[in-house]
Amino acid sequence: MSAAENAVALGTIVRRELVRILRIWSQTLLPPAITMTLYFVIFGKLIGSRIGQMHGFTYMQYIVPGLVMMSIITNSYGNISSSFFGAKFSRAVEEMLVSPMPNWVMLLGYVLGAVARGVIVGAVVLLIALLFTSLHVAHPLITIASVVLGAAVFSLAGFVNAVFAKKFDDIALVPTFVLTPLTYLGGVFYSVDLLGEPWRSLTLINPILYMVNAFRFGVLGVSDVGVGTAFVVMLAFVAGLSAVALHLLKRGTGLRS
Repeated sequence: MSAAENAVALGTIVRRELVRILRIWSQTLLPPAITMTLYFVIFGKLIGSRIGQMHGFTYMQYIVPGLVMMSIITNSYGNISSSFFGAKFSRAVEEMLVSPMPNWVMLLGYVLGAVARGVIVGAVVLLIALLFTSLHVAHPLITIASVVLGAAVFSLAGFVNAVFAKKFDDIALVPTFVLTPLTYLGGVFYSVDLLGEPWRSLTLINPILYMVNAFRFGVLGVSDVGVGTAFVVMLAFVAGLSAVALHLLKRGTGLRS
């Protein structure tokens, strides 16, 4: 396929994903907004008023970047896993596989759609946060880059999950038993400086910690880990998961019946 034809194919997949997200907005955008509002009220206002400051910021300000990144991660993952598995279930994937469209175009299209949902939900959550506290973005470019990379990592992870899933229950296992624990233990609600050993060292193995702290540095200018290290970790996961996803598509793992 020519570059123009690849662009048309890519645009078609992305447009379909965006239409899907906006058509069922009551399922894709409203629930995370309500959930995060509850987090802000309970943790930010009620509990945060008793905790005091953390790294020179109010507790509400400190947890906002973590909650925004948490919503971006979970929604990026959930969007691509459900969407791609739905395409498998309806046999639409088989039509794409027999078309001249390269595998990387199909993967990129689904990933861009998932990243778009993550960014939209993140923006909604950030707007809600501004109703509870004030924020000044310290490093805009780092903020944007961390959002895109964090969403891309878990979009790719969700794609791999959808490839192996054989029933709808399979796409809920990883978010429930892996993603949720990693998120809560990824520095969303606390600074790892508060942890003693060996818990601090164990926390540093969690990839979500680096995504949360990169975004927190972009917004507040503070981080528990080196920002350069955080970006290296995210880029490594993007590269590794992209290679795995393309290999699975090439082999047709879980896709061809």
